[in-house]
Amino acid sequence: MKSYIKILSAGLFGAAMTLTSCVGDLDLKPNNPNLVPGGGLTEAEYQNVLNKCYGGLAYSGQTGPNGDCDISGLDGGTSQYTRALFMMNEFTTDECIWIWPDNGVIDLITNTWGKDNGNIFGTYSRLYSHIAVCNNFISLAKDNSDANVRKMVLEARALRAMSYYWVIDIFGQGSFILDTDPMGTEPEQKDRLFLYNWLDSELDAIEAAYTAEFPNDRPTYGHVGLDGVQALHARLCLNAQVYTSNTVNAFEKCQTLCEAVINRHKGGGFNGSGLANNYMYLFCADNDAYMPGGSKPAENEILWGIPYQHEYTQAYGGTQFLIAAALSGEANAENGNKVAIDYGINNPWKCMHATEQFSAKFDEAPEDIRCSEWGKEGEGYKKANGGFSTFADGYCVVKFTNLLAGTDGAWSEQNGGVWGNGPARAETWVDTDLPLIRLADVYLMYTESYILNGTGTQAKALEYVNYVRERAGIPAWTASYLSADNILDERCRELYWELTRRSDLIRHHKFSGSAYNWAFKGSQLNVKGQSFRSYMDLMPIPTNIIAAQPSFKQNPGY
Repeated sequence: MKSYIKILSAGLFGAAMTLTSCVGDLDLKPNNPNLVPGGGLTEAEYQNVLNKCYGGLAYSGQTGPNGDCDISGLDGGTSQYTRALFMMNEFTTDECIWIWPDNGVIDLITNTWGKDNGNIFGTYSRLYSHIAVCNNFISLAKDNSDANVRKMVLEARALRAMSYYWVIDIFGQGSFILDTDPMGTEPEQKDRLFLYNWLDSELDAIEAAYTAEFPNDRPTYGHVGLDGVQALHARLCLNAQVYTSNTVNAFEKCQTLCEAVINRHKGGGFNGSGLANNYMYLFCADNDAYMPGGSKPAENEILWGIPYQHEYTQAYGGTQFLIAAALSGEANAENGNKVAIDYGINNPWKCMHATEQFSAKFDEAPEDIRCSEWGKEGEGYKKANGGFSTFADGYCVVKFTNLLAGTDGAWSEQNGGVWGNGPARAETWVDTDLPLIRLADVYLMYTESYILNGTGTQAKALEYVNYVRERAGIPAWTASYLSADNILDERCRELYWELTRRSDLIRHHKFSGSAYNWAFKGSQLNVKGQSFRSYMDLMPIPTNIIAAQPSFKQNPGY
C-alpha cells in the first residue's frame, strides 16, 4: 500500500498559525508565528504544519470533501486547487468541453468570461490562501538550525513558488507579500515583470540551497525536491517572453535547467531516458511507483505530483475530477460504452469530452498509445461536436484511471489483460496520484527552446522529442519536423489535461485571435469557433479582490 502525507488536524494547525479565508484575508498580511507554548515546535510538529502546505494542493478543507472549505463562500469542489487550475488552463482551450451548465463554467468554455466570474475568483483566492499558508510556515521555521527543518523550509518555498507561478501565468499582476514582511504589512500589487524577476531569483536561490545542503537528497513520497523545482523554473523560463512582454529571453536558461534534470534521470527507464516504460501507467491507481520516493527510481518520471489515497485524501478535484468527469455509468446510445466501473470507479459524472480539433491531433498516428483508451466512433462517440450538452458528441477521453498496473511491461487495451484488476475493485474515491510536472515535459521544453530560439543543438532536440514519440509507439521525427506548429501539437498529445495547454497556446499566439479556432471558442452558438480579444490572454483581477483592495488595478480590457 502506498504511503501518504497525513491530512493535518485542524487543532494543530490552528495552534501553530492563524489563517482565515474570507475576502479581506486574501491580502496575505503576515500572522504572528510565535503562537506555540515554549516558542518552538518539535520536528514532527513542523512536519505536520508543512503538511498543510502540501495538503492545500490536494483537498479543499480539513474535514473531508463534504465539509468546510479553506475558501469561505465558495464550493469546495470547484475551488479545489488543481480543479481551479484546470478550469483556467484547460476549460478555456481546445482540449475539453464541460457540458454541464454550472454557473460561470460555460463562460470559461466559450471564452466569454468577465471580471465577476466566480470560478476566476475561486482560483485567485485558492492561490493566495495557499501562499499565505506557506508564508506562515516559512516564518515559523526559517530560523531553526535543524537540517531536516531547513529542508522543510525549502519545500515550503517551492510550494509557494508554484502558486506564485500560477499567479504570473493566469493573472499577470497580483498581490505580493513574503514571510519577511513585518506583521500587519499592507499588501502591494506588483506587475508581471516584477513577479517574474522575483520568482526567477527565488527559484535560483532554492536550487542553490538544495545543491549546497542536500546534494544527494531524494525526496520522500509526496514531497518536492530539486527535480521539481528546476522543472518549474524551466517552465517559467520557457514562457519568459510572454511574462515579461518580450523584455527577457530565457530559452537558453530553460535548456540549462532541463539538462540538469535530464542528466540526473538518464540511464534507466524507456531507452535509457528515465521516462517510464509505460505511458498509461503514469496515470493509474499505483502511479506512486513513478513519483519521487516511489518504487521505480529508474523510471521516476513524475518529478512533482500530488498523492491521493482513497481512505485518506478525498476531494471533488484532483484525479477524482479527471476520472469521474470523463466517464458514464451505463453503456447506451446516449453515453457510448466507456463506463466508469471498467476504469476503477463507481461514481461517474459524465460531463467532459474532447473537442473535434483536439481529437484531430491524433489523426497522424491513430495507433498513438496516448489516445488508445479513448472512446471513438466504434464505441458510440462522434468526433465532431454537435449539441453543446450531448456527452457522446465528442470523443470520450480516458487518460487517468483508477486501475492497477499489470505486470507484463507493455501496453495494450484495458480488456487485453494489461491492467491488474477488474470492475470488482471499483472505488468511490480514487488512489491515482496527480502529476504536476513530468520528465517528458522537460524533454519537450528543451526541444521547443531549440525550435523557437535556435538554442542548444539539433541532435539533442531530436533525441529528446523522439524519446517521447517512440514511447508513444509512433514514428520518430527527422529534422524537417522541427517546427513551432509540430512541437505545439506534440505537447498537446503528450501533456493534455496536465495544465499546460492555455500557456502553450498563448506562447504560440494561438489562444485569442483567429490564428486557431476550436469548437465553441468565443461562442456557445458557433460549433466551429471564433476569435476573442487578446486582452483575455490574462484573466481579470476579480471584482471582489479590487473591492477589498481599492488601490489594486484591474488588468487592461476588463
